[in-house]
Amino acid sequence: MTQARSSILDSAPVRNAGVPGHPLYNELMAHAVGLPNDPLFAQMIASQSNEVGALPPGLGLDEAGFCALLARHFPGVELALRRCEQSNDPRTDEHDDLLQLLLDERAGRDVSELWMAHIVTAACMASDHLWQDLGLWSRDQLSRLMSDNFPALAAKNVYDMKWKKFLYKQLCEREGINACRAPSCEYCTDYLKCFGPEE
Repeated sequence: MTQARSSILDSAPVRNAGVPGHPLYNELMAHAVGLPNDPLFAQMIASQSNEVGALPPGLGLDEAGFCALLARHFPGVELALRRCEQSNDPRTDEHDDLLQLLLDERAGRDVSELWMAHIVTAACMASDHLWQDLGLWSRDQLSRLMSDNFPALAAKNVYDMKWKKFLYKQLCEREGINACRAPSCEYCTDYLKCFGPEE
């Protein structure tokens, strides 16, 4: 049985692009079982081991959840997971609302959608583009993540709005809040902030 050892998030994360071909990514994919989320989780884990992205230890999952994810997607791979102290988060309500939105919109095809909902929610608490905070290697990978795991929700993003802004917009619509006063997005002075390139 092959073991891969990694010091996941032993250092503070930085926000820049991942590194395709990372040895840990290759190791994970060598053990992958062929599920759609395999390469997405492998990218996130490899990026996190390289101090890329903004996810907490274990991709934001608790130890049991992270171990279950590894066993489901990369059997035979073991990763060292640094524990961190829990702190009071002033954005707990926001976190819980986002998580519930994603859980409600799961495709219902695989248990990994549950883990993905928690991971995406954790990344939304950071301040960069969502695909970067997740440690994915391109925005296209995030679009794939959303379509595979939350297809009905992803289908609503018909104008290719930035994903983090799109998710918060969905929360506002759930609560009947319309904070933007522009008659439509194309006439809004902040159009590029919501729909511009995420590079």
